[in-house]
Amino acid sequence: MPLDRELLEKFARKYIWWKTPEDAIAYPERIVAQVMNIGDYDDVQSLVHRAGVPYLCEVLTHAEVGQFDARSWTYWHYRLGLSDSRKVPALPERRFA
Repeated sequence: MPLDRELLEKFARKYIWWKTPEDAIAYPERIVAQVMNIGDYDDVQSLVHRAGVPYLCEVLTHAEVGQFDARSWTYWHYRLGLSDSRKVPALPERRFA
């Protein structure tokens, strides 16, 4: 995990407000995805700097249904060099049998 506990707690308090920071930290990728999806400019810059591109690529490629909206999904695929803005993969979808 490239992020220290202090930064995860800060992000958890701000972006996973419905859980205690201690509960949220059990799922650090969820915290990171939430910052990637709705984070403010300063928090996103801090996240990129501290977590690094490889970790953010992992979070994005293993995202769960509903973690990203279409705009953030497209932005992060482009920003992380995973695709150009015209060839972004579809958002994760919930499938029913």
